[in-house]
Amino acid sequence: VFAVNGFLRVATGLDIGLSTKCVVIPKEMGMCHQIGYSEMRLPNLMGHTSMAEVILKSTTWQHLVHTDCHPHVRTFLCSLFAPICLDTFIHPCRSMCAAVRDSCAPVLLCHGHPWPASLDCDRFPGDEDMCLAPLTKDYKYLHKVQPKPTCQTCPAVEEFFTHKRVLEVFCDSNFAVKVKLSKKRTAFGDQEYNIECQVEFNTQGSLLPYETQSMIQQWLLINEKCIERMTPTHRPTVYLLVGNIEEGIILVKQVYRWQRKDSQLTLATQKWRYHKCL
Repeated sequence: VFAVNGFLRVATGLDIGLSTKCVVIPKEMGMCHQIGYSEMRLPNLMGHTSMAEVILKSTTWQHLVHTDCHPHVRTFLCSLFAPICLDTFIHPCRSMCAAVRDSCAPVLLCHGHPWPASLDCDRFPGDEDMCLAPLTKDYKYLHKVQPKPTCQTCPAVEEFFTHKRVLEVFCDSNFAVKVKLSKKRTAFGDQEYNIECQVEFNTQGSLLPYETQSMIQQWLLINEKCIERMTPTHRPTVYLLVGNIEEGIILVKQVYRWQRKDSQLTLATQKWRYHKCL
């Protein structure tokens, strides 16, 4: 199945013993659905022997997958937690591990976690063996390279401002995105959030509104400490995130609390269409 996607390198694989079995990937493992197969080997390549253990350990990684920190992060993690049900175990290649680690380790660190020893890339086979390899370097040229959100210090939330001051900030910015945040209750008791985004404006070259929206959602997932601070209760809260795209990095400079009783932000976004910056 992976071969169709251009991941497989053909050589010799690692034989699996008779002690493994094929099982359906459970619904709780959302990150490993729609990846091209529906059954996995148990025990898996992380040494988990029961489905309860697989679900418990894999759910801690689902947040990283949502940040979209690397195009292969889902493939890499699912090949370990939910390996495809073939006659041999197919490991991810060392090069795939290194590519995912280099992009995603900074995101983990932003959440206060180092790259785990259990995913040390030296434990995986070289590209000359049968393993899941990253897509060719041409992939980069076939796909538009988007600005990347990064781990940053959370800007203070401003609650008192005038529309004139907001317009000055707009003049120095590439984008302004209205964000509605609310906490989700999950079965595992961990924090998850609903994030709704509406782009008020963006001025960054050929960047489309939906691309800006997607990048702000990623920024919020990466900078989870900001979301925690911005959602003190389960009631939905609305903010305006304003920032710049500098050298391929997306940076949020200002966060405004958008309160219904205060019309200054509404006024600023309406006036922005006709505003001439100094």
